[in-house]
Amino acid sequence: MDTIGNLFSFITGPVSWIIVQFHKLYGAIFGPDTGWAWGLSIVSLVIVIRICLIPLFVKQIKSMRNMQALQPKMKAIQERYKNDRQRQSEEMMKLYKETGTNPLSSCLPILLQSPFFFALYHVLSKIASGDTIGSLNQQLVDSAREAHIFGAPIAAKFMDDPGKVEALNATLMDVRIVTAIMIVLMSASQFFTQRQLMQKNVDLTVKTPYMQQQKMLMYIFPIIFAVMGINFPVGVLVYWLTTNVWTMGQQMYVINQNPTPGSKAQDHYLQRLLKSVTQHGEVRGRRKRAVVQAIVAKGPDRNDNERRFVSSLAKAGFSAQADGTVEKVDPAVAEAEAAAARRQQPKRQTKAKRQAATVQQGTAKHSLEKKADQEEPDQPRQGKAGSGSTRQAKSGQRKGPQRPKHPSSKK
Repeated sequence: MDTIGNLFSFITGPVSWIIVQFHKLYGAIFGPDTGWAWGLSIVSLVIVIRICLIPLFVKQIKSMRNMQALQPKMKAIQERYKNDRQRQSEEMMKLYKETGTNPLSSCLPILLQSPFFFALYHVLSKIASGDTIGSLNQQLVDSAREAHIFGAPIAAKFMDDPGKVEALNATLMDVRIVTAIMIVLMSASQFFTQRQLMQKNVDLTVKTPYMQQQKMLMYIFPIIFAVMGINFPVGVLVYWLTTNVWTMGQQMYVINQNPTPGSKAQDHYLQRLLKSVTQHGEVRGRRKRAVVQAIVAKGPDRNDNERRFVSSLAKAGFSAQADGTVEKVDPAVAEAEAAAARRQQPKRQTKAKRQAATVQQGTAKHSLEKKADQEEPDQPRQGKAGSGSTRQAKSGQRKGPQRPKHPSSKK
């Protein structure tokens, strides 16, 4: 980890400077040598970084939605070119280019946080050894070494030996209890964040390998964080726990305000929107009008959540308009319009019914061919032979021009 920290040493200067500036602020309130002053400085560092990464987070959400929407097409490409890996990759890249989707966009926030994470780890390692680094002079380093968060020094680790912990004026029991609790909280927040995404903001009508992959990550990531956490200083655990909580809250806001079509979150959002419309008699807010406008524009292509929303509006005596507004109408008329729209929607068949229909079509086609053979035995069938070939009669003799027999052959 020290080697990785050295690779990102170019950013330790800005990271240490930000921590020092926040320490001046919190030190004036809580005292310069307290764990509150140094702990809140690390938390504020996380907030500054995450605010700067908000545009990338929005791009990450869009990329994840695009990837989810493309899963059926990607699966079809994999099945079609399962024996040609090169052609499969080419078709995948073509699909990404046509839809403007970048598979790496979902990893950008984590990748761009990595330099700050390792730089902070490097800074805390220097504090633990009593060395100056960046904007942290010897006085600030000594102050940080004395800072304790619930009895654990910010530079201490779960795996530190008793002698090193005693040098930081703490006990091994306090350090291990505090770090164990923080590791559990860090892993639990990571699990809950991923579970929230899978349970609420995924279109459950589309079953793809992408969903199975996300379910695996939901269990793998917390385990990875727990294993790595025993080697993190307390200050780094504060950093990672804070960024997990930020991600969880940010994702919760996005799910509630801009859910994925077809997901449970969209159903809940449309229920809240329906309640607001029935209470106020109008669609309040530009974003909500944009949602209603998009639902109206879909027409018969609406999903189940959107059809229920339109039907519930009709029962309440409202009709959604193309500009995103609603008009008060007679409930009977509105319900009739909603029923007509539902009749236009083709009923989705199950897989068994689709397979049965395919078999039935094949059987009907075979029966027609057999019937045609019985009705026209003397006419040649196209595509079975060349242009001059003829079919053989039931007696075994050929129809049409006969080939002359050789003089030596028997009659």
